[in-house]
Amino acid sequence: MQTITVNLTSASDERSYPIYIGNGILNQPGLVLRHLPRKRVAIVSNTTVAPLYLESFRGMLESHGVTSVPIILPDGEKYKNWETLNLIFDALLAHRCERHTLVVALGGGVVGDLAGFAAATYLRGVPFIQVPTTLLAQVDSSVGGKTGINHPLGKNMIGAFYQPRVVLIDTSTLDTLPDKELRAGIAEIIKYGLIRDSAFLEWLESNMPKLLARDREILIEAVRRSCLHKAEIVEADEHESGVRALLNLGHTFGHAIENAMGYGRWLHGEAVAAGTILAAELSRRLHMIGEADVERIRKIYLRAGLPVVAPNLGPEKYLHLMGLDKKVEAGKMRFVLLKRIGEAVVRSDVPSEVLRNMLSECTADA
Repeated sequence: MQTITVNLTSASDERSYPIYIGNGILNQPGLVLRHLPRKRVAIVSNTTVAPLYLESFRGMLESHGVTSVPIILPDGEKYKNWETLNLIFDALLAHRCERHTLVVALGGGVVGDLAGFAAATYLRGVPFIQVPTTLLAQVDSSVGGKTGINHPLGKNMIGAFYQPRVVLIDTSTLDTLPDKELRAGIAEIIKYGLIRDSAFLEWLESNMPKLLARDREILIEAVRRSCLHKAEIVEADEHESGVRALLNLGHTFGHAIENAMGYGRWLHGEAVAAGTILAAELSRRLHMIGEADVERIRKIYLRAGLPVVAPNLGPEKYLHLMGLDKKVEAGKMRFVLLKRIGEAVVRSDVPSEVLRNMLSECTADA
């Protein structure tokens, strides 16, 4: 088992927490029990993950005297909304869950975001832990404390920064993950290589076939290195006022794609992959990287089986949706662009004509 610590200690605050990474560690009760304030938990899962892992996880806890309240949500990005969030509150209230009842997020990124936001706001804050079961959640959304829901006008526009007590990553849960979801998670792994670690990108290029084949050692190493990058960035900038914004490479375009196409039609990782190609092409047109760099980025996403052409929404639709992005500041859109492979930067001085031309020329009808 690998352990990474997210160090958020300050003079007046101790919120550091471990990320445990390993194969089969979901059945190690000590990794969970040591973080429980009371022997009662509420386990939030969904209709896809619950039949696979809920009963064994509950049984493991109950064998150590921990009672649990199961909360099963519908599965899908389209359910990441107020109505589904209220299902969690309804269950917590109906079962008289108290301030020391810990919330467990057992599932992918949607479950984690919903359960985390519920924990952040129920009784003005109850403890929670992340048990991510998808690759995308394991390498990105479960770490760092971003929680929230979507709004019809924008993705993740309503939420809170609220850190878990522990992140328990059991890579054996990826055995049941559909190939499409696995590839979506790889999109976020590639991101770390592009924004801050060119050596990691080279490692991914060499090991992509093994990663797609779910080689256990390669999976664990990819997850470990991704979580290490995420932890370092969160430690430096918990509330995304600086360097953490770089984690949004491809996301400004990707969120626009998800919104326009209808939440759930494009997986988040798929939209990020296509959005990253747009960000790379925009970087090239601003003379930051060369055509060979763009082609290299396109090639690794293609090898991962991810889309590299964004849908043609029309420049105006893209601009409208991107204008609702969380990174907009003083009315200006801010883009994460590549200074070179392994180094990203946030820029708000992108000429409108360059952006519009790129959106017209680099998208295609679905």
